[in-house]
Amino acid sequence: MTTVLIADDQPMQRFGFRMLLESQDDMTVVGEASTGTEAIRLVDRHHPDVVLMDIRMPGLDGIEATRRIITTGARTRILIVTTFDLDEYAYDGLRAGASGFLVKDAQPEELLSGIRAVAAGDAVVAPSLTRRLLDAYIHHLPPATTPPPPPAERLHLAESTVKTHVGRILAKTGTRDRVQAVILAYDTQLVTPA
Repeated sequence: MTTVLIADDQPMQRFGFRMLLESQDDMTVVGEASTGTEAIRLVDRHHPDVVLMDIRMPGLDGIEATRRIITTGARTRILIVTTFDLDEYAYDGLRAGASGFLVKDAQPEELLSGIRAVAAGDAVVAPSLTRRLLDAYIHHLPPATTPPPPPAERLHLAESTVKTHVGRILAKTGTRDRVQAVILAYDTQLVTPA
């Protein structure tokens, strides 16, 4: 059972999320918050698997609430769900430690699959933002100075081997998921666009 906390300052939005989530056999809502401060307090009390976090809330906004929740070391994952399809919100939210970013006009199935993916340790980014986020990173990186290595003629890695290596990378870098690891790799210029 995936436990979810809803953090949104709009009562009707919280009601709509709750109705959708409670219609699922594998999800339960453990609380609702109308401010970022309240969300932090409820995460500490209920330890939900996922927080649906709005950005614009009175007092402490969702990005700062995300940052504070993540720095506590809580196992809770944050899925930002906002009305505003703005690149800076997505970038700031992901850098604060969110595992996903969706826009409120997403289809119910997209939201539900996003919650399930984030709860499982994966990351989710709204399709409308994915290309723009990649472009933002690519345009801020220095050009590659060395040619890529020649392609291997035959290479096979089992899925379990890849998962093991990904898990070790996450543990060694202190990142929560693959999106955070990719952001770290680009920020430290460990990888550059081809």
